[in-house]
Amino acid sequence: MVARDFKTSVLPVSKKLLRFATHFLKDEDLARDVVQDVFLKLWQKRETLAEIENMEAFAMRMTRNHCIDIVRANRVVPIDADTDRKLKEETVDVHSKVELSESAGQIRRLIDRLPDLQRNVMHMRDIEQLSYDEIADITGLQVNAIRVNLSRARKKVRDEFLKMNDNENRRSKKFIATLL
Repeated sequence: MVARDFKTSVLPVSKKLLRFATHFLKDEDLARDVVQDVFLKLWQKRETLAEIENMEAFAMRMTRNHCIDIVRANRVVPIDADTDRKLKEETVDVHSKVELSESAGQIRRLIDRLPDLQRNVMHMRDIEQLSYDEIADITGLQVNAIRVNLSRARKKVRDEFLKMNDNENRRSKKFIATLL
C-alpha cells in the first residue's frame, strides 16, 4: 500500500477512532495519542493491509485493544487488609531499626567520652552484666562508690543524649520552617 492508498482507506476513519477512544478513555489528549499510535502501527503494516477486508473494523479493533492496554496499565490493584497491614508494619519496623541503630551509635560515642572510671564501671555493669560485688573485686572500689559512679555515668549519657536529640529536632524544625 502506498501513501495515497493509505490516505484514502485508513485516514478517513480517524474521527470515528478518536470519538471511540475518547469515549473509552474519558480523556481527549490520551485518545489522540492512541489514535496516533494506531495510525503509526497501521503505517508500519501497510504492506499487509491489502489483505484486510474491513479496514475500519480492523482499525477500531486496534484502537479498542490499545485503550484496554492503557486502562489496565493505569489500574490500581487493591490489596487485602492483611497484606496492607503487613507492608505498613514492615515499613515501620525498618524505620525503627534504623532509629535504634543511630541511637545506639550515639550512646556508644557518649559512653566513650565518659571519664575512665565511669566508663569502665558502666561497661562492666551494663554490658558485661557483672554484679556490684564482682565489680568491687575487679576495681577495688567500695560497692557504694560503684553505685555512685554508675549513676553519674548513666545520668551524663542520658542528659547528653537528650540534649543531642533535642538540638537535632530544633535544627530539623528550623530547616523545615525555611522550606515552608
